[in-house]
Amino acid sequence: MTTQMPALYIGHGAPPLLDDPIWSGQLAAWAKDLPRPKAVLIVSAHWESAPVSLSASQAPLVYDFGGFAPKYYQMTYETPDATALAQRVAAMMPDGEQVHQHVSRGLDHGAWVPLKIMYPEADIPVLQMSLPTDDPHRLMKLGERLRPLREEGVLIVGSGFLTHGLPFLKEFRIEAEAPGWSVDFDLWAADALSRGDVDLLSDYRSKAPGMPYAHPTVEHYTPLFVTLGAATAADAPGIQVIDGYWMGLSKRSLQVA
Repeated sequence: MTTQMPALYIGHGAPPLLDDPIWSGQLAAWAKDLPRPKAVLIVSAHWESAPVSLSASQAPLVYDFGGFAPKYYQMTYETPDATALAQRVAAMMPDGEQVHQHVSRGLDHGAWVPLKIMYPEADIPVLQMSLPTDDPHRLMKLGERLRPLREEGVLIVGSGFLTHGLPFLKEFRIEAEAPGWSVDFDLWAADALSRGDVDLLSDYRSKAPGMPYAHPTVEHYTPLFVTLGAATAADAPGIQVIDGYWMGLSKRSLQVA
């Protein structure tokens, strides 16, 4: 029998996460505690595209960042062919809703950086799916469509950053003190997640403290709703596996059943 996989929402940091023993250790330990997935379907903040688009299996990585050490631009993460999963995902979309199979786009850093830590052997097929909207309700519907994949051994991952106010950071040290807007949003989200308050989480633009500083653009927050939609019950509190701050931004990450 195939073990049903959970669904995750994770913070993916930036390439230097690979050299941070604390956060990388947390991600690695988390992966070891999970059942081994047959495949990974990941939605990253760094690919916003409609209609739903799917990555090209075994295409080169996307180095969608600048100003980092040269070694990060030479890293690879060559995973097995994920064509079968791409076909399965495309078949799960509603009639009349187009799915674009990209012919050359590989995994971006929102996907390969955390997965390189969690599954360093690169022996699990990985498919990346685009974020087709920033509407929480539509993203939850998308997650609901994908939910059956969990029973087939697929790990569904929403990859973002629970706070992401980069323009408002004053220092870029891993141990930098978290700004008030980051702490306020993080604690608000932690409380809402602990109660399974999906309506409040969805109304973050008007209800969350720390806005718009915590998310001047929202693509690092909204992958959460794909994860919540893929949950057996979206309003059932998940497990907040990782918390704390990295360069002042919230690392809070979630696992739902």
